[in-house]
This record gives sequence, C-alpha cells and structure tokens, in this order.
Amino acid sequence: MSSSFNAVAAQHGQEPLKNVIVTGGAGYIGSHVVYTLLKTRQYKVISIDNHHNSLPASLTRVSELALAELGESLPYGQQPTERDLESTLIDAYDCDLTNPTAVRDVFSKYSNQGIWGVVHIAAYKAVGESTEIPLTYYTNNVSATISLLSIMQEFGCHRLVYSSSATVYGTPPEVPIPETTRRLADSPYGRTKVMCEMVVEDLCESSALSQAKEGTSFQAISLRYFNPAGAHPSGRIGEDPRGRPGNLLPLLAHMAVGRVKDPVLKVFGNDYPTIDGTCVRDYLHVLDLAQGHVLALQALQEGEQLNKKVFASSSKGKFKAYNLGKGKGMSVLQIVDAMRKATGFEYETEVVGRRRGDVPALIADPSLARAELGFDAPHDLETMCRDLWNWQEKNPAGYM
Repeated sequence: MSSSFNAVAAQHGQEPLKNVIVTGGAGYIGSHVVYTLLKTRQYKVISIDNHHNSLPASLTRVSELALAELGESLPYGQQPTERDLESTLIDAYDCDLTNPTAVRDVFSKYSNQGIWGVVHIAAYKAVGESTEIPLTYYTNNVSATISLLSIMQEFGCHRLVYSSSATVYGTPPEVPIPETTRRLADSPYGRTKVMCEMVVEDLCESSALSQAKEGTSFQAISLRYFNPAGAHPSGRIGEDPRGRPGNLLPLLAHMAVGRVKDPVLKVFGNDYPTIDGTCVRDYLHVLDLAQGHVLALQALQEGEQLNKKVFASSSKGKFKAYNLGKGKGMSVLQIVDAMRKATGFEYETEVVGRRRGDVPALIADPSLARAELGFDAPHDLETMCRDLWNWQEKNPAGYM
C-alpha cells in the first residue's frame, strides 16, 4: 500500500507521493488524466470506476506506458528509484460512486487525511440520453457527487478538481464564451453539471466561513470543457465507448474501421446560424485536456504562488471555474472532412431534424485558464484525427 511506501520515503528525506483519487479513471478522459498525472511523478493515483463505459485494460496500458517512458527519460545506466517505480503504478478499484459504503471503504484504506485530492470525472454524459432518462442522470451525476463530497469531508480531504462541461452555458449570449456567462443549461445532463458546480461552490463558501485554521478550507476548481478528441500518440489508449458511440468523432472512427456498418452519418440539423448550418463545437486534444486537469490540481497546493493567484479574486471561498478549449470551433461537416482525410473513408451524410438539447455553437474563451493556470491547447484538428485513427486502426475492437 502506498501509505507504507510514503512513510519509508519520508524517513529518507524524499517528498512523499500525494495520494490522488480519480473517479472514472478507466474511461477515455480519465485514463489520459491518469497517464498525465503519472508523468509528473508527484502523485500516487487511485482510480475509482464502475466500468459502466470503460474497461480495466485501459489502466493496465497506462501503467505500462508510464513505466516505459520513465525508463526512456533516465540518463543512460541510471536505474529508477523505488519512488519512481511506485509513481507508475495505479491502485484501481471497481467501485460505483452511487454506493457510499464502497467509496468509503476505498478512502479508509488510506487513513484519515490520507487522500490529498480528488479529480472527479465520472458521470453519465450523453445529452440526448439525458432527455430520455433524466432521473438516472440526476441520481448518478448529482446525488453521487454529493455523497463523494461528504465522504471527502469525513476523511479530511479538501481539494477537488471537478470535471464540468461547456453545456452549463446552454445557448450562450456571446461566443466565444467567458466564464462570467450565466449558467442556463438546455438539457438534463447540462443541468446536472450546473447543480454539481453550485453544490461545490456552496461547500467552498461555507468551509471558508467555518474553517478553524488556515489551509483547511475546502477548495475546488471546476473545468468547463468542450469536446475532447484524439488519443495518446502511441495508439495504446483511446476512446472505447460501449455500443454505438454517441459522440461524433468516435462514431466516425467506428464507421471507418467497420464497427458501425452504416456508412451514412445522420447530421442533426443544417439550419443553425453557423458557417455551414451544422453545429459548431470547440474540439481539443484529450492530452491537452488532461494537462489542464493536472494544472488545476497543482493549483490546489496551499501556500504556493499559483494557489494564491487562482483564488485571489474569489469572494465566496476557494472556488474557481475555468474554460478549457482552443478558442475556435469546427462544424460537424468540417469534422467529417478532417476524418475523411485522416482515414481515407468516404463518409456519406444525411441531414435529419435538430436534436433536442443541442445548441448552435459552443466555443470556449480559454484566456483566463491561459493567464492563471498556464493552460495551452497546441494540438490541431489534423493531429486529433490522426491520433484517433491511429488508436482505432491499431485497436479495431477497442480494448477487447
């Protein structure tokens, strides 16, 4: 167990690895966040995932990637330390966040105040599906988050990076969208994200008012991001949704590799006020997104200059929201064209009616995250599509 390793490390004057829980760690976004955390060699990652839309094999591959890249980064002939090796290993738990007893059992394995922070990614996330089964979404996304927060408080853990969404803005009054935009989501999924943000914000404010001593108040950063795309360039980890993909890029990849037999892509509306009438979204590479999560987690280190900068303007406790994105959007038809070039597959399209819950354009204004967190999203759409196809071509059946 990592707690005993950290005790030995402390005795030898080494800085202990920080125990960080990642919920949904085996999923598409989660696995890339876990990989990026391991690369820092600062954290011991603990994954909680019920594998509703993921497979344990993803974390096995993440650990293998981290170990291989650790060896490549060392000077010739130098052996990795025990701490280095420990930082490439993941404590993975098959655990459902809607089961508080199971979650509490995971926390208890690391003792009181043994968990340094939590990156909360796990959620149901399909806009269309949320309009059909809203109670399921509210139970899984909102109730489970409240339960998680309660358990964090119980075990003295007061740092949270919350994986939110651009859907909190609904149909925004201005594009690109600044963080000051009112939260008025158009779908049950989006409203679950608004509700969770408000709960976290209220917790941060109440904690700041009642804290007994400096440095113990609950602090959180909410990341409102747009459409992640691509995969690790090795092709070892990527997006592997169960069933027919609900998101555009993985659907196009499945069509090209033959997992979805229908060659015709249904386009939900072409009469939006956009460049070609189809919906526009802000796509960013999943590794850029993962780095944003790491930067946010690092900003929760009390006493550090970054922490002071992030929360300097917070008037209601230590809560801050940031957009993560590229700051420019791509339409559905532009994405199809980019994937056509990456895969060589000749997609056909058929325009059907608008889909309930969709909005014309969601484009981030990421300037605040750039200025305060040092966030950047350098990968372009061509790279996203190339990395996605590299993953899909090497893993036509996903992790199976």
